[in-house]
Amino acid sequence: MRRDIKGILAMVGTAVFWSLGGLFIKLIDWHPVTIAGARSLIAALFILAVVRKPKLNFSRNQVLAAVAYSFTMLLFVYANKHTTSANAILLQYGAPVYVMLLSGIILGERPLPEQIGALVAIVVGMGLFFADSLSLGHLVGDIAAVLAGITFAIHILFMRRQKEGSPLESLLLGHGMTAVIALAISVFLPAPVMSGKAIAAIFGLGIVQIGFAALLFSYAIKRISAIQSSLIAIVEPALNPVWVFLAIGEKPTGRAILGGTIILAAVVMSSVVSISKASRNGRAANAEGSA
Repeated sequence: MRRDIKGILAMVGTAVFWSLGGLFIKLIDWHPVTIAGARSLIAALFILAVVRKPKLNFSRNQVLAAVAYSFTMLLFVYANKHTTSANAILLQYGAPVYVMLLSGIILGERPLPEQIGALVAIVVGMGLFFADSLSLGHLVGDIAAVLAGITFAIHILFMRRQKEGSPLESLLLGHGMTAVIALAISVFLPAPVMSGKAIAAIFGLGIVQIGFAALLFSYAIKRISAIQSSLIAIVEPALNPVWVFLAIGEKPTGRAILGGTIILAAVVMSSVVSISKASRNGRAANAEGSA
């Protein structure tokens, strides 16, 4: 299997694991900051167990990717407390726009026509997806969500800059920082109510939703562009309500289903066109080499 196809499949797997977050979180009756801290602590321990001997060189790329990731998780938690969940998700997933704007400067990776077309379709799909639940919310929460989108884009870009190294360590550092900050804040919050369901769900968040996703994401970002990665990541909010519906019967609206379908179709078409073009270019290069 070609390197780029492996990367796309790994990124799809990443988005699928990320999308399980909504389902697991609904099973935990804790403060969001406490959930974020416990999830990151478990995720950091899981990644450390997998890596065993992490290559922590604290390079500029490694640290910036980690800090941006930690800010993304903390800002998203804050946004969810100060605006609607729909606003928080929609504004955070402006990340592909920021990636497209910055990838040429930071990485030298220019957006392809099919990726620009996919982004336009995704914007339409996201609007439909959240049309029934969007509200004005609160300005401070919306600003936090926008900032989360910017930091998420920066995280993706600096993860991609480690394509010749080991980007998984940035995720380890990011979760470590998030765990320390969030759990320190949790000391001043109501104590979490421990139950078998909550404990199982928090381990599901740390190991499955974040831990497995981290392994796949660090694999994918070394094989596909930052732009392609950010576009495929949009699969996460599209799938999130699917798992909630299957598990607890919370049915999405017709417009949400249409919006999710547009998002998934745009990601698939963009990936297929990119793979096809890369394949044709590869064959042409081989033909010229043979000649």
